[in-house]
Amino acid sequence: MTDQDRRHLAQADRHIAECKGHVARQEELIQRIRMRGQPTEWAEQTLDLLKDALGAFEKQREIIASKIDTEQQR
Repeated sequence: MTDQDRRHLAQADRHIAECKGHVARQEELIQRIRMRGQPTEWAEQTLDLLKDALGAFEKQREIIASKIDTEQQR
């Protein structure tokens, strides 16, 4: 594994961790909004987008890890 591969993998891990934090905060926000009896549609749409982004980051990490595995098998 090259230094660049390590950096890309570490960056993907950071993005995933940050996005998971955003998802958790958004879920908490939705609960607070519900407790106040207010509509949550906008907040739930935002949560869906955050979850989509998380999925994209996780997929990108898989691609990076797969590339590293393939290179190590050579």
